[in-house]
Amino acid sequence: MRVLVTGASGWIGRGLVPELIAAGHTVTGLARSDAAAHALRSAGAEVRQGSLDDLDILREAAASSDGVVHLAFKHDIAFAGDYAGATATDRAAIEIFGEALAGTGRPFVVASGILGVLGLPPGQVATERDGPTADRTVSTSGNGRSANAQHTLALAGHGVRSSVVRLPPATHGNGDNGFTSTAIGFAREKGAAAYIGDGSNRWPAVHRDDAARLFRLALESAPPGSVLHAVGDEGVPIREVAEIFAAQLDVPAVSIAPDQAGEYVGYLARFWGFDGPASAEATHDLLGWRPTRPGLIADLKEGHYFA
Repeated sequence: MRVLVTGASGWIGRGLVPELIAAGHTVTGLARSDAAAHALRSAGAEVRQGSLDDLDILREAAASSDGVVHLAFKHDIAFAGDYAGATATDRAAIEIFGEALAGTGRPFVVASGILGVLGLPPGQVATERDGPTADRTVSTSGNGRSANAQHTLALAGHGVRSSVVRLPPATHGNGDNGFTSTAIGFAREKGAAAYIGDGSNRWPAVHRDDAARLFRLALESAPPGSVLHAVGDEGVPIREVAEIFAAQLDVPAVSIAPDQAGEYVGYLARFWGFDGPASAEATHDLLGWRPTRPGLIADLKEGHYFA
């Protein structure tokens, strides 16, 4: 299969590209910089120069592919405060891919998130059945990633084998530059590893390599309109995470009030106290996917985050 991957040089993409190539697929990665293009060629992928703003390039690249995996998202502007702008760009790309693939039956896999986007009460275990499904009306008023995921699923009604892979906030591994490494950076900078209240709130987690394998399986065989959970750990207590930070960095682990979170964990404050466990049982049953790599606690204890 000839596969177009956006975000191919990013964190998940660096795991997915070799996973796809090892399975016999030919990969074309979208690259917005010379450095990204070089990294993709070194990994054995072909390169299409462009960004998510280049809609004509996206359309042409998708039309000439046997399937598309859309990982890219403008995290830089989202975390700088323009989340609406980031999700609007994401929606435009998804719509272009949907148009290019309509009526072909080809696969289109989109990355989305689990934590806090499903509208569930805190503490309820999120399943693949929660949130939008392909047969529900697509929201035109929302601009969040969940609305974009809903639009993706609805493409199943237009001859696209679309699916959504929901990722935990802790998608971890050696080389991770996401939420886990950011939280460690704040603990190092502040001289304390913070958790909110008693720290019993839980985050789901998955190793990047397990997540990459799930994206490949979704591309190859997920039924149209599938929602999949890339979850290895159903819920890891944040206090346990903070205590490992503290031991590795030789700083105290401290309980803080919710209104102190910004002082200790910066922009992660809106997520750090959220209790959002998630299950992947339906994903296991549908695709036979089961995590094989270390869980978050074991990964942290290996020490590579703190080198």
